[in-house]
Amino acid sequence: MIKVQIQTEYITLGQFLKKADLIDSGGQAKFFLEEVKILVNQETENRRGRKLYKGDQVQVVGFDSYEIV
Repeated sequence: MIKVQIQTEYITLGQFLKKADLIDSGGQAKFFLEEVKILVNQETENRRGRKLYKGDQVQVVGFDSYEIV
């Protein structure tokens, strides 16, 4: 599991995708979420504005698993 460190209280799913180098720009988040299944704490998620907090686990199917720290 890859650890993604944040300095704020939370990060949005769209920001996370960019920080994890899964997309190049925030504008790509919408299309990425339409094409790739993402699980946040074992639940399917497709909202780029979903807030991720420390301790949340994100699985990007076909890529990797991540933990927000």
